[in-house]
Amino acid sequence: MKVPFLDLKIQYQSIKDEIHIALEQVMENTAFAGGPFVAQFEKEFAEFCGVEHAIGVGSGTDALWLSLLALGVGEGDEVITVPDTFIATAEAISFCGAKPVFVDVDEKTYNMNPSLIEAAITPKTKAIIPVHLFGQMADMDAIVNIAKNHGLYVIEDACQAHGSLYKGHTAGTMGSVGCFSFYPGKNLGAYGEAGAVVTNSADLADKIRVLRDHGQAKKYYHDSIGWNARMDGFQGAVLSVKLKHLNIWNEARRKNALLYNALLVGTNGIILPREADYSKHVYHIYAIRVQNRDDFISALGQKEINCGIHYPIPLHLQSAYTFLGYKKNSFPVVETCASEFVSLPMFPELTSGQIEYVVSEIKQFLNR
Repeated sequence: MKVPFLDLKIQYQSIKDEIHIALEQVMENTAFAGGPFVAQFEKEFAEFCGVEHAIGVGSGTDALWLSLLALGVGEGDEVITVPDTFIATAEAISFCGAKPVFVDVDEKTYNMNPSLIEAAITPKTKAIIPVHLFGQMADMDAIVNIAKNHGLYVIEDACQAHGSLYKGHTAGTMGSVGCFSFYPGKNLGAYGEAGAVVTNSADLADKIRVLRDHGQAKKYYHDSIGWNARMDGFQGAVLSVKLKHLNIWNEARRKNALLYNALLVGTNGIILPREADYSKHVYHIYAIRVQNRDDFISALGQKEINCGIHYPIPLHLQSAYTFLGYKKNSFPVVETCASEFVSLPMFPELTSGQIEYVVSEIKQFLNR
């Protein structure tokens, strides 16, 4: 049996007619760069998140970068985040001229450990970026309280957490801004690159709208130096179609995760993902931890089961960030997890038969 890590084609087939109608409407209206289809998605996504404003941008990286710029983060500032994330989180900080400052994560949730934040704060600290890794929100009450006590901004990296909840609060809504990626493989994925920022601040929303459009609030009148970070009409239309299905897809992911858990619980040699008491996990990634990872992935690959690794090299050990001066063992939890994570197949349309097959092969490997 073949089990792909991700199957975007089967999802496309299920909404094919809706997608074709939406794309044809974009073409009929020649609304290709920004325009009414992006505006409609922004309205719908703001309502989904329960905020006043959603601003469509070109990618999740744009969302993070423009949010930092809108909050005034710049040269000489420091921003606290975690090293177990995609490099875009740190890139956005660097491209503002600021310095990423890393803290280790909680071993149960793999998200920012709030107890380590205050030791990382200096007079240069301007903001904190918790990353809601794999679809589970970080401990936001603790993080937000620390930020308030020190006069810091909180920027939620919710790029993997569309629809995740923290004590009933939707991901992206507890900080000054929330940042989303709609890369095709995400729980809510575009058919290309796209992202969004959500916020309840009209002032921040206006600043980000100007920054995404070359610093112009009115065409050819540039009040600031911005960038071309607009969402295109095709992506807005696709995302409007897919947003209608997101809750159902997220529940299917949760159902799949529960089946994995039920079949794998008590299995020696693996650590299962844990859902925090405060959380509603949406399982963008279902990551287990194993020893002998290369052999494990190779053995499953021979049985046509495709797995992934998120992320094999933490950011503080990446060549791009050697200048920060971190060394091996700087963040022991992150480094241990990075050497053990294996992302199992996870998508809404994954069948129980496929999951049972994956689990059977995992147990056969471990029993050897």
